[in-house]
Amino acid sequence: MKISVIRVLLNTIPRPILIKASYLARPVIALFLKGNKFTDPIDGKSFRKFLPYGYENQRENVLSPSTLSLERHRLLWLYLKNETDFFTSDKKMLHFAPEQCFLKRFKAMDNLDYTTTDLESPIADVKADICNLPFENDTYDIIFCNHVLEHIPNDTKAMQELYRILKKGGMAILQIPQDLSRLTTFEDDSITDKKERAKIFGQYDHVRIYGRDYFDKLRSIGFTVDEVDYTANLSEEEIEKYCLQKGEILPVVYK
Repeated sequence: MKISVIRVLLNTIPRPILIKASYLARPVIALFLKGNKFTDPIDGKSFRKFLPYGYENQRENVLSPSTLSLERHRLLWLYLKNETDFFTSDKKMLHFAPEQCFLKRFKAMDNLDYTTTDLESPIADVKADICNLPFENDTYDIIFCNHVLEHIPNDTKAMQELYRILKKGGMAILQIPQDLSRLTTFEDDSITDKKERAKIFGQYDHVRIYGRDYFDKLRSIGFTVDEVDYTANLSEEEIEKYCLQKGEILPVVYK
């Protein structure tokens, strides 16, 4: 399938429909691309190539045919597995916009009291607005809210809500698409046309491009922020094998 066709599909088909369709197509694609050049660390399966992905700008070899993970998911998995007690310690966890590559695995973990939430996702447990969450203060030990905040017009309110419901001493991982060459975040509320948004922000439903000041904004909310460059702990061979984005920063925050 040509890249232009993929781009059109990603930018026109509603996300809930894409999610359902991907469940059906995944087994066939995984079988077709089976090989040994690239490995998805989430399930350990290897392929001769990964799939391209991207709304405005397609990236090659980034979408795992088996778990449908992207670079950010595989990086997060490796960090959690190698550097934290996430898979062994009892935790109450809230997961926003749950990714397919994680959902069933996290649900099956006996150590997690696991809840998912989203305003639109058909696979979330609780339908909720991130700016007005129906959860009590200091409820969760762990919060994952990855690639969500760039969709939210009032991201300050969303961050405040995340801080409110996180327990003292709790950990949250708040990944976003980020341009590390930008010192400051760019946003313009006057840009409402979907095609223009896709061109400027990289995706039709994004409202900003985060710069390096994202970390300071999280600190202004009250979070303690650890800017984790986890690919710096990996070899060049591992980065290539797992199809990671070298230099991507994991925003790991604490209350």
